[in-house]
Amino acid sequence: MKKILGAALLLTLTMAAKSQVKIGFEVSFKEPQAHYAEVEMNMSGIAAKDYVDLKMPVWTPGSYLVREFGKNVESFTATINGKPAKVQKVTKNTWRVYNAKAAALKVNYRVYAFEISVRTAFIDESHAFLSSAGIFMYPAGMIKNPSTVKIVPFGKWDKVSTGLEPVAGQKFTYHASDFDILFDSPIEVGNQDIFEFMASGVKHEVAMYGGGNYDKERLKVDMAKIVEQGTAIFGENPNKHYTFIVHNYAQGGGGLEHLNSTVLGASRNAYGSERGYKSFLSLVAHEYFHLWNVKRLRPIALGPFDYDNENYTTNLWTAEGFTSYYENKLLIRAGATNQTTFLNDLIGGLGTVINTPGSKFQSASSSSFDAWIIGYRPNENSKNSSISYYSKGEVVGMLMDLEIANATKGAKSLDDVMKAMYEQGKVQKRGYTDAEFKAMVEKISGISFTNFWAKYIDGVDDIDFEKFFAYAGIDAKAEIASPNKPYTGTTLSVTRSVNISGVSRNSPAWIQGLNVNDEILALDGSSINEEMRNIKLPNPGLTLEALPTIAKKQVGDVVEVTVKRDGMEKKISLTLKESPNVRIKASYNENATAQQLAVRKRWMGV
Repeated sequence: MKKILGAALLLTLTMAAKSQVKIGFEVSFKEPQAHYAEVEMNMSGIAAKDYVDLKMPVWTPGSYLVREFGKNVESFTATINGKPAKVQKVTKNTWRVYNAKAAALKVNYRVYAFEISVRTAFIDESHAFLSSAGIFMYPAGMIKNPSTVKIVPFGKWDKVSTGLEPVAGQKFTYHASDFDILFDSPIEVGNQDIFEFMASGVKHEVAMYGGGNYDKERLKVDMAKIVEQGTAIFGENPNKHYTFIVHNYAQGGGGLEHLNSTVLGASRNAYGSERGYKSFLSLVAHEYFHLWNVKRLRPIALGPFDYDNENYTTNLWTAEGFTSYYENKLLIRAGATNQTTFLNDLIGGLGTVINTPGSKFQSASSSSFDAWIIGYRPNENSKNSSISYYSKGEVVGMLMDLEIANATKGAKSLDDVMKAMYEQGKVQKRGYTDAEFKAMVEKISGISFTNFWAKYIDGVDDIDFEKFFAYAGIDAKAEIASPNKPYTGTTLSVTRSVNISGVSRNSPAWIQGLNVNDEILALDGSSINEEMRNIKLPNPGLTLEALPTIAKKQVGDVVEVTVKRDGMEKKISLTLKESPNVRIKASYNENATAQQLAVRKRWMGV
């Protein structure tokens, strides 16, 4: 009884101490044209200590790369009762403020923000995008403390968009219940175009920066359908409100999920074409599905977060790969695509995996674990030694879905696994292990998935896609994509010179020793200038075999390639091969059995 009372007393004291500490931020913009945010941080109710350590995260959840946000901080100062306090930087992302046991202090610092992406802060004269993990610091040991954020817009800026909760009666002031919430809540400041829609009982705000040829009314309808289809899978939408921050650029892309918001990159003039519009809806579907898968239904390593170090998991193939898979399912269920396009999109992703040499060397689980060193930092050989957990996970999701539907004769699907894991996570109040996910798949399907895991998740076996597609009455086969066409296995970059930018494993270029960065001078004595005369640029997929001299040759012929390497000329003879790359052809079998049709219906959900 004494131990119980002691623990209760300690908990009460801890909660009281937490409530006594007040942390507030004010963000303003004196020089937005120079890409700076001015941050003022005020703390009061601090425990009597000689110093307080303030820390800047080194990464942002959802983007598995140490980005060293502390590198953008400058002019860090602290004051106590209006007098300067001693400050010492003690680690790459920790500033120690000696406060002589004072109960309150004020810190000021500037953040340089000039990297356009959905993961990083960007400020200019037109707007400010605050990716919170790269803007706000937290006191060491106080990650669970609440804070407030006041935004002071610059000049004629008059709008703020964020998933944070507004503080009643205080304009542009927001509350975060803890720093995990703050770091998971990006903030858009400026004159963004805002529109709203209701879906699944939740108000959704869309904040459009950068203009574009989008149709608000069409987007309201189609985005709402995607929201409702995602909600239908999990049986609930856990948000009170949700914010889409959309950055429209000449060429934009990518997205980053957050608990009740997302940041999307889009091309401002792409909404007018069906391809561009569908691409945007795919991005919406992907990032919205994340509000369940990753933000709440998550691998155990992904929360609570360690903001100082990498957070390793072998399950990004479920977290990201399954989300890529489900963007296709949400689109067809929302009526934004048809059955033919749905199938073509899936076989396109399957072909990407099969045609990536690295898929024979790295598993889905290993790809997940190595995200921190490979996923965001590919080099010229990455395609030969690794595979994306996005693309491999998408394929694994499709195979698993079809296997479950077939085993249950169309009664169950991967939807049931995702919902059950979501509910289990709410009860356990933690993330799942790989073993727990496998156990749920086996419980729902009623069959063992041990061999499936060994082949497709922890292994690099060839994908028996014909078998899985047949479950749903789909005939599929692989064929050589470019039969009897000469192949070198190279890609080229063209600037002031023509250089090799990639060499595929076991290709003629790989075997005979052409290197990345080799400058191409001639083919069979024909100068590269002559070869490039009728080639349209830019051409990001340009290969050696697309140049006239090689294009005229046959498989088995030899071509002499003259290159410059380290300032010296070198001649290399390539024996041309047929490309090993395949394309997959698939079609719906009109004579599918009743069970195959049941599997197909359950799989698609339409």
